[in-house]
Amino acid sequence: MSPPAGVGWAPILVAAGASTLTALTGGLLTTIGPWYKSLRKPSWQPPDWLFGPAWTLIFVGIGSAAVLGWNHAHSGTQRGVIVGLFAVNAALNIAWSYFFFHRRRPDWALVEVVPLWLSILVLVIAVGNVSRLGGLLLLPYLAWVAFAAYLNRTIVRLNGAFA
Repeated sequence: MSPPAGVGWAPILVAAGASTLTALTGGLLTTIGPWYKSLRKPSWQPPDWLFGPAWTLIFVGIGSAAVLGWNHAHSGTQRGVIVGLFAVNAALNIAWSYFFFHRRRPDWALVEVVPLWLSILVLVIAVGNVSRLGGLLLLPYLAWVAFAAYLNRTIVRLNGAFA
């Protein structure tokens, strides 16, 4: 099996590896244990089992958008900018899990989710400028993080101060 015409294996493998590494790192930081279970959460929060499949689909979209952005970039400089934006986004994605679950600071995660969401918006625009489909593939990620930010805000409101 070979990649689609005009697409090399290297961008596909790098995007798949980076998406997988980001997802695994965030997943390892996400501990659904007694602390998390003791938090008051809104009745409308999705069931815990839904988060894994949702993030899997989102990361497939992120990796696909990265490949499309790479392949449709008009120059090496534009490719470098797109790669840099994905790298910043990956770091912010991991940081949210670190603050919320590892440090047990949903209040810090609520502050951190703002630059995370903005980084996704910038990716939608940057990738969308070179590949409409690539930009569209990032919209579920943008929507999910917006929803997660509202959920995060609600958890902070329901649980008061964190220490």
